[in-house]
Amino acid sequence: MLVYPSSIDLSSHTLRYLTGQLRARRREIGTRWRRLPVGRQALLALAHLRCGDTYAQLAAGFRIGTATAYRYIREAIDVLAALAPTLDEAMKTVRTKVFVILDGTLLPIDRIAADTPYYSGKHKRHGMNVQVLTDPFGRLLWTSPALPGSTHDLTAARAHGIIDALAKAGVKCWADKAYQGAGRPVRVPFRGRRLKRWMRRHNSSHAKIRCLGEQAMATLKGWRLLRKLRCSTNRITDIVKAVLVLHHAST
Repeated sequence: MLVYPSSIDLSSHTLRYLTGQLRARRREIGTRWRRLPVGRQALLALAHLRCGDTYAQLAAGFRIGTATAYRYIREAIDVLAALAPTLDEAMKTVRTKVFVILDGTLLPIDRIAADTPYYSGKHKRHGMNVQVLTDPFGRLLWTSPALPGSTHDLTAARAHGIIDALAKAGVKCWADKAYQGAGRPVRVPFRGRRLKRWMRRHNSSHAKIRCLGEQAMATLKGWRLLRKLRCSTNRITDIVKAVLVLHHAST
C-alpha cells in the first residue's frame, strides 16, 4: 500500500486537548508501553473522525496493525464520549440564552434494504436520527443519542425529553414543521398553501431565524466520518458525542 503525507483541518489546541485526555486515561489504567505514544494516538483518532479514513488506511500510515488502530481509536472515542454533556447539563447553558434552535439530522449509514427501522422515508436512505440544539448564532450546544432513521423528529425529541426540558427551563425554541404539536416552548411555522399575508411574513421571519441552525449541521458534517458511517449502529451515539466534545474543545 502506498503511503503519502496528509493534513487535518483542526487546530493544534484540539490535538493537545485529546492528548491530555488520553494521557490521563493511560495513567488511570496503568499503561506501561504502547506501540504509539499518546500524541500519535490522538492524531490517529482525529484523522479517523475528521477525515473519515478507514482503519486499514490509518494502520498503513501509522505503521501499526489494523486491529491496533481500531483499539486505539475506540479508546479515544470512549474517553471523549464520557466527557459529553447530558441534556440536564446542557440546559444550564440553554437557560442563559434568549432562545435556542432545535433541529434533527440524518447521519447516513451503510445498511441494506431489509433494515427497515433505519430507513428514513423523508430522506430516502438509511441512517440514524440525531437531534441538535444550537444557540441563536447557530453554535452547537448539545446532540442527542442516535435513534433509527425511521424515527420522526418530534418522536425523537419527546423520547429524549427535550420538549419537557425546554418547558421546565422556560426557554423559547424555534423548530421546523416536523415539530408541529410539540407544545408551547417550541415555535413552528404555519402549515398550508393558502396562508394569510401575516402568516407568510411570520414564516419568512421564522425561516431566517431557524436557518442559523443549519450551521450546526454543517459543523457536524465537517467531521467527514459522519457523512457515511460504516460502523455498528451501537457505536454512533458515542461517535457523535466525541465529535461534540472536540468541537467544544476547539472553540
